[in-house]
Amino acid sequence: MKKRIIILGAVVLFVVLAWSAAWLVLAGLVRQNIEAQAMADGITSPRLTCGMLDIGGFPFRFDVDCTDARIASGDLVTEIPGLRASIMVYRPTHLLASALGPARITDAFTGLRNTLAWSGLEASIRLDNWRIARLSVIGKDLVWSDTLLGNTVLAQSPLVETHLLDIPEQYDAERHTAALAGYFHAQNLVYPGMTLADTNAEIEFELSGLPDDIRNWSDPLLLTLWQQSGGQLKIVSVRGSDGASTLNAQGELKLDDAGQVEGQIGITSTGVAERIGPLLAEPWRTLVLGTPAADGSYANQLNFRAGAIYSGLVPIAAIPPLY
Repeated sequence: MKKRIIILGAVVLFVVLAWSAAWLVLAGLVRQNIEAQAMADGITSPRLTCGMLDIGGFPFRFDVDCTDARIASGDLVTEIPGLRASIMVYRPTHLLASALGPARITDAFTGLRNTLAWSGLEASIRLDNWRIARLSVIGKDLVWSDTLLGNTVLAQSPLVETHLLDIPEQYDAERHTAALAGYFHAQNLVYPGMTLADTNAEIEFELSGLPDDIRNWSDPLLLTLWQQSGGQLKIVSVRGSDGASTLNAQGELKLDDAGQVEGQIGITSTGVAERIGPLLAEPWRTLVLGTPAADGSYANQLNFRAGAIYSGLVPIAAIPPLY
């Protein structure tokens, strides 16, 4: 019996030491990959640097803490006091993340200086064979401000959430394409620039023809491949209402062989034309929203083709090819 106990103890000790060594090796690889992002050019790939990087969570988690994070992409720089990402050892395809605010956003070219503050900002992503099964981002008490001259609140909302869900019936294993259903919601949105207060906004969409492996999403030919696979953005519904006005839209968009947007978006609204009067002068307001009906509502369809946006047969804007 004593010999069995000794053998069992040795086995347990071996397992503990082996896992400890494996955890340290994996933690080192995680650190190495994150630190490699500091060597990115900041143009084709964003550059991420951390004032302090810590890998913890032993033995059953990997917790990555990036203090004083700085993300640079071109002239745009975002500084975040703290980022955390966590993965459980027994659920390696499910990542949880959170961030400390406020974030400071600057643009050296335009001179933009903004801050985005929140009381809570969390994200969750779950993968299925490198295909997104679910992605959620939830922010609470968000306040977006312009800090170039003083501190001017641009918009705020007590709750903003975004979700992406896999559409299993549209998954094509032979072509390696997948589809996602998206949902965005902003609760009691306040946007002084358009005199919006207590506005509820929702967007539902479906995005098909995506690579089923998210590691391929960084491919510079992604849009070309998306077009060739018959990818489409279906705008299921756009809804906005603050009691005094409403806006609804739906449509479908895709890319043609030349990388130009084609499709259509139908828009109906009440009270919106009067509200955006100072921001969108005539005749553009009518070309976008349409003419009023007897009940004061507006309806119009915008058509996208040959690199332009048309209101009826009238071209109102040009869109350059996306590749």
